[in-house]
Amino acid sequence: MTQTYHPVISSTGLFTPEESISNEELVASFNAYVELHNTQNADAIAAGEVEALHPSSVEFIEKASGIKARHVMAKQPLLDPEIMAPRWDERSDEDLSIMAEIGVKACEQALKAAGREAKDVDAVLCAASNMQRAYPAMAVEIQAALGIDGFGFDMNVACSSATFGIQTAADYVRAGNARSVLVVSPEITSGHLNWRDRDSHFIFGDVATAVLVEDISMAPAEHWDILGTKLKTVFSNNIRNNFGFLNRATPETEGKADKLFVQEGRKVFKEVVPMVAQMIVDEAERLGVDPTALRRMWLHQANAGMNRLIAQRVLGHEANADESPTVLDTYGNTSSAGSIIAFHKHSEDLVSGDTGLICSFGAGYSAGTVFVRKAG
Repeated sequence: MTQTYHPVISSTGLFTPEESISNEELVASFNAYVELHNTQNADAIAAGEVEALHPSSVEFIEKASGIKARHVMAKQPLLDPEIMAPRWDERSDEDLSIMAEIGVKACEQALKAAGREAKDVDAVLCAASNMQRAYPAMAVEIQAALGIDGFGFDMNVACSSATFGIQTAADYVRAGNARSVLVVSPEITSGHLNWRDRDSHFIFGDVATAVLVEDISMAPAEHWDILGTKLKTVFSNNIRNNFGFLNRATPETEGKADKLFVQEGRKVFKEVVPMVAQMIVDEAERLGVDPTALRRMWLHQANAGMNRLIAQRVLGHEANADESPTVLDTYGNTSSAGSIIAFHKHSEDLVSGDTGLICSFGAGYSAGTVFVRKAG
């Protein structure tokens, strides 16, 4: 008789940096940079050779995004008008890297919540937008730091990395290739953000999340059944970062906008909202789930307006904070970790039988849905 396996989410973990930047602090820093730039280039600006920069405002940021603050790993250099980029001491190859360090902390919390030990875990998937290096894989470093005897690898599908990782982990469990898999998303997004760009300097924050996906036979009594997952990618240049090992920044290209995060925000909004909403509805129907009856939607935390419209199209009415909770206001956009933070912070109050959706979307375009039901 063939043994069957059923993947569930046993627990989650979250690491939040101690330092946070408010919109007021961010605007003061950005506007100081604008004043400095315009003063230093006054003659060139007057001659039409250089474009004058325009200040930002708290009102502009909150209207455009819904973000009020963001956590970061290195606050002081980000707010320094002459630096405006993360800075920390480079570590030796023998020391745990900063990305692995925060990933380990999130994983340890997830393991503790499930009453699990490292020896029980078979694999670590590091699913994130920005890897600290190409190799050795961040996942393998995290695996070693945790003391897990198994395998690990990195995967990057931008803001959808975590949901893609959850489906990958669930597929390993279904196939019997692993019984317990950690999906960890350490997102130090402050490194890819252009803090000198008025239209995007407020978007991102740093964080790390972990999701423990296991076979139901070893899961704690209270867990989340994975009803089904769906992934989708459609190529688009509307969100892009050109920094890489073949076209990395040089002294001549240092600070060029296309080596950092760039996006066509209005195009993204117009194209992604209907794509994701329809994807959710179609997958819900395939699973026999009434999308309008979803108890809660843990959506990607990128933009309050996008989430509001997607939830409305799925639920058939404008969602309240209970139906579609946000962490965007205090965390900012944390790329693939956003929907997992929302799930981690706003899921304990649901009761057995409640059905919900974890959903991410972003560059690629990429989108992932994970339909879950509370058990126990």
